[in-house]
Amino acid sequence: MLSKALPNNMGSDSIIVNVKLLSARAVLPVYGTINSAGADLSACLDEDVVVEAGSYVKVPTGLSIQLPHGYEAQVRPRSGLAAKHGITVLNSPGTIDSDYRGEVAVLLINLGKERFIIHHGDRIAQMIIAKCEQASFHPTVELDATDRGNGGFGSTGV
Repeated sequence: MLSKALPNNMGSDSIIVNVKLLSARAVLPVYGTINSAGADLSACLDEDVVVEAGSYVKVPTGLSIQLPHGYEAQVRPRSGLAAKHGITVLNSPGTIDSDYRGEVAVLLINLGKERFIIHHGDRIAQMIIAKCEQASFHPTVELDATDRGNGGFGSTGV
């Protein structure tokens, strides 16, 4: 099971996430700096993957994870890939539920104008571990009034 611990250089309030390596070539998630919010996820590939402009691919990481109840992992784009190449996570943020035990994969889309090649070990996304809660939904006839009311998209400014 998962427990509180002091792994590597993380603080005393860090949690442990058990990671199963599905391939001998898989790379554990790693934080780029001591204050990074997201841990980098790396591609686990037998051969390069080409992402043509305007297309998307599902990229395996070779990992499965075990999150504690009440936590989720969010898979988000890496800003460098987006800024330099137009590569982003298609379903950003992708959610990994605490009861999921399959392989973590990343849906990458190429919004750039040129093809992009993914190599084994390339950092392709970042994963953020976050607390989450389930809500209890109750039907009602009325909702409390607010100044905003039902003003939607763009109603509070630009």
